[in-house]
Amino acid sequence: MMTKWFSRGWLGSVYIFLYLPILSLVVFSFNESTLVTVWSQFSFKWYQSLMHDQELIDGLLLSLRIAFTCAALSVVLGTMGALVVVRYKKFRGRVLFESMLNMPLVMPEVIMALSVMLLLVMVQDLTGIGGRDMKTILLGHTQLGMAYAAVVVASRLRELNISLEEAAQDLGARPLQVFWYVTLPLILPSLVSAFLLTFTLSFDDVVISAFLAGPGATTLPVVIFSRAKFGLNPTVNAAAAATIFVVTACVILSALYESRLRRRRLREARQRDAAQAVAPSATPAAPRQPVSVSPSVEQKHYIKEES
Repeated sequence: MMTKWFSRGWLGSVYIFLYLPILSLVVFSFNESTLVTVWSQFSFKWYQSLMHDQELIDGLLLSLRIAFTCAALSVVLGTMGALVVVRYKKFRGRVLFESMLNMPLVMPEVIMALSVMLLLVMVQDLTGIGGRDMKTILLGHTQLGMAYAAVVVASRLRELNISLEEAAQDLGARPLQVFWYVTLPLILPSLVSAFLLTFTLSFDDVVISAFLAGPGATTLPVVIFSRAKFGLNPTVNAAAAATIFVVTACVILSALYESRLRRRRLREARQRDAAQAVAPSATPAAPRQPVSVSPSVEQKHYIKEES
């Protein structure tokens, strides 16, 4: 009994530690006072101000564009890298290629952002072409996102039965057809997972965006971070609370959709089992054929001697 209460208390304290700050932020987003830590009265004032804050709106739209593009590029490049690592076991430079593919996972984002920024500055000095804008932020985010996508897709590729692809090749399918009709449907869930993961990483990134953003390209996390440095703005609370509402709604809808799919699969499995159980009893028994027993050679010889 003591262990049971201790586990429940520990679980409750973890939930409080994780979600109490988020709950307090949502509550104070409805505070009318300009002081974000002093409650005055309930109001939608800062949500109305958020609708007219052009800087936050532009940052949100830019973050969404970069996140969608980065997720798409990361999935494509990460899938290509995962196919090379998993399907081709021996080639010159394989260890170096796999190490370089996984290096962004362990390298600090500050180092990555600084290296990309110095590269862009050098290119701009040599060619006179360049500048920090949306494309530079997208370059830094894709460099990080493709590493995460490659890990997710590679873990799925290692679990696949390669005999399915070999059977398709034996039936005359070309390599591109094998990938499009066999491999791609099997790894599709991992591609969706990689897309959502890289989208989230790109949308809420601050370090790389702060280094690579220019005067005309500032993402939403950078805007919020720059405002937080000079004191908390209640409009920022409203923006954060709105983001929490959207994410919570997406998570709930996803959970409901997964639960619905699970129930449908279970119902189909039960119907299939019931049909298989009824099928043998419903099948009429075949009529018994008369068995003709022909006498053997020894029997024929014995009958002939007796006669």
